[in-house]
Amino acid sequence: MSDAKFTKLLDYETLKQQFGDAEDQPAPSVSATAPPEFDPEERLFDHNNSQEHKPGLSGSRLRSYAFAVLTRKEYSKAELIEKLALYAENREEVVVLVDELSRENYQSDQRVAETLLSSQKRKGKGPNQIKMKLKSKKIDTALISEELKETDWVQQAYELKVKKFGPDVTKDPKLKARQIRFLMYRGFEMDAIMKAINRKAED
Repeated sequence: MSDAKFTKLLDYETLKQQFGDAEDQPAPSVSATAPPEFDPEERLFDHNNSQEHKPGLSGSRLRSYAFAVLTRKEYSKAELIEKLALYAENREEVVVLVDELSRENYQSDQRVAETLLSSQKRKGKGPNQIKMKLKSKKIDTALISEELKETDWVQQAYELKVKKFGPDVTKDPKLKARQIRFLMYRGFEMDAIMKAINRKAED
């Protein structure tokens, strides 16, 4: 089977069923994984009411909540604005506050991007997956463009292929197509995929 015909075998839903990993499953809610005393949002609501009411934070209370949120995890600028806006009295105040936190380096899209790149590479994800993750967080890919260029994606794809299918170069069209689907789902580009699955152990 020629390489051109492999694209006919690629079906994203099938890929997801075959190669989806734990990361693709719905994440547990914070309330299910963290004790109530460590959840700053829990303190913002009166649970005696049948409905949750927006607390309308502003000033020092909003700033304190922003620091509490950033203490728990890193957020992109866009994510942090949306997070705080849920509990703030005024969205414009949130934007001003997040701009200030960014200038003072309490919040950093650069830091989030670099952390994401590192964690995704450890999980065996390719550049396309990483770019999609950055886009979902509204982070400019240009922040880590050099790191993306400097990464040996062929080697990354090869190591993943060997871990999943072994070091042998297969001549079986069906197995070869399966290897291609697996690496495409992981976010690798076709050029790197073909080089990886055709690389011999002694190369």
